[in-house]
Amino acid sequence: MSQSDKYPAESGRRRFVKGVVGGAALSGVGAMGSATVNTLTTSGGVGGGSTIAMTIEKTGGPAPRGLPQVPVEVTDDGYIRGIWPETQTITQEGQEIQVAQEQLGGKTYTGAWYQYCGVESQENIEPDYEAEDNLFRAAPGKYDWMDEVYDEGERIHIDDFDDYDEWGNGIGDDGVGKPASVTWRSQNAETALNVNVIRSSRIEEAVENSGDEWLEASTDQGFVAYLNVCTHFCCIPDYKVLEESARYDAANGVYCVCHQSVYNPFTLEEALFIARPRPDE
Repeated sequence: MSQSDKYPAESGRRRFVKGVVGGAALSGVGAMGSATVNTLTTSGGVGGGSTIAMTIEKTGGPAPRGLPQVPVEVTDDGYIRGIWPETQTITQEGQEIQVAQEQLGGKTYTGAWYQYCGVESQENIEPDYEAEDNLFRAAPGKYDWMDEVYDEGERIHIDDFDDYDEWGNGIGDDGVGKPASVTWRSQNAETALNVNVIRSSRIEEAVENSGDEWLEASTDQGFVAYLNVCTHFCCIPDYKVLEESARYDAANGVYCVCHQSVYNPFTLEEALFIARPRPDE
């Protein structure tokens, strides 16, 4: 049986596994419990290996796991920033290597979360890359509201999300969450890190009601963010962009048009995967 026929048509699971955006609460902890990240040094590279990442939930399609979350914070002057782990030098297998890794919200947060689909070869994923301020910067072209407010590369501000609990664009339901397409750590890089950030009352309610340490540490004032690179074939998914997403019960979720993988940005879960090593220069 080929991979495309993994779920026969009669099973109803060929392209979609289960519903998306079921409830308002987020699930902060998966079945694996707590564990430390193993940053094994491998031939031809460094900083790869078995990794546990916090992701937005994968709910359908062929993708192996969810999209890695980017922890966020709102600065004192109202700009939205992605948190990057502290750079550390560790010794493994007799050699010193640099890793971006810190404890955040009771979990080990590491740059290895983003080391897949070739992203590991980008300069802006290096632990010591100088990203100036780590603020999210606008990448217009997907949402009319952004096209009207921002030019490419401008810092996004919380004031422009004031209507987040009612915003809609005709895709799915209004008031689910207001998105922005942004770049991160990319001002002087050859290749951008593409991120989606969403402000939603569902995030606020989950933080208030769950008391989960990770949720409190990785979201801020209703904002949640994730690296927007599909874990299947590295395509670029969309949140509330394509009418076609409704065919796969994904109108209120993150939908990848290439192979119909679907993700729920309002549920967080742990995912175990093998992070690819960064090039050893």
